[in-house]
Amino acid sequence: MTSKFAKLAAASVLSLCTAASALAGSVTQPGETVGLAVGAPLPEGLYFVNTGDWGRRSDVDVSSGLDIPVIAWSTPWTIFGGRVQFLIAGPVVEVGVHNANYLRGVFNPLVSGQLAWDLGNGWGVSYLLGAYININSEVAFSDTSLNQRFALSYTGNQLNLTANVIYGTHFDHVTGSPQLSPCPVPFALNGCNPDFLNVDLTATRKFGDWEFGVVAFGSTDLTSPIEAYAKQSQIAVGGLIGKSFGGLILQTYLTTDVYEKNYGGHDTRLWGRMIIPLWAPLAAPAATPMMYRKG
Repeated sequence: MTSKFAKLAAASVLSLCTAASALAGSVTQPGETVGLAVGAPLPEGLYFVNTGDWGRRSDVDVSSGLDIPVIAWSTPWTIFGGRVQFLIAGPVVEVGVHNANYLRGVFNPLVSGQLAWDLGNGWGVSYLLGAYININSEVAFSDTSLNQRFALSYTGNQLNLTANVIYGTHFDHVTGSPQLSPCPVPFALNGCNPDFLNVDLTATRKFGDWEFGVVAFGSTDLTSPIEAYAKQSQIAVGGLIGKSFGGLILQTYLTTDVYEKNYGGHDTRLWGRMIIPLWAPLAAPAATPMMYRKG
């Protein structure tokens, strides 16, 4: 009996931690694709993109950090005129409530394929279909989920104007393991996985090797796995600075919530990104920073 109460207490702490974290039902971290022209096709080649971030949510004193390494392969093939691209990601997560609990480990890996079309005059659109795979980790969602992304980019005139809409569907909305997404007390030993919608927005301009602009993102839970679950949503805005060093691209951006519902506080987060071309065919044109993207 004591062991049971201990497990329930631990799950309740995790529930508080998760409820106040930056994710809610969003398996794709809200804001992780801002700064990238994800609607534009990549030049043929192999790319490594690493995005890391750390932030704290006010009032509930919850901190969380993520690192999202991605390998992107832009193939020589096209389907219906769209460039075939593949992306895999292996994120890691840490999350903690001050003086209460701290968790860290491997997050759900992503496998995905994408079609990206160059429409001409600087415009591009893309569609990504992928899945985050279920793994046994205390900082992963407790199921496999389908991930679809619809992106539009304008990269003419040294601009990056991009909207990326991300729709996630969980295969198991209620599970027997809480992991990163426990249900509300008294169901905290179960996992609650709501479907979600994220929108990542970018508006930046290049000045030589430098890039400056504004970014924003929003996320919302679309479903309630159980009646007691309170849907969470947020909107954040911020600024971005980037610098190119030949093929290497570095970006950083700072974001803060201007609206939140059922998180318990506003999140302020510092992001950093590194983009490295790993390989390109000899005949491929030189890639510009505005054309890089990640999953």
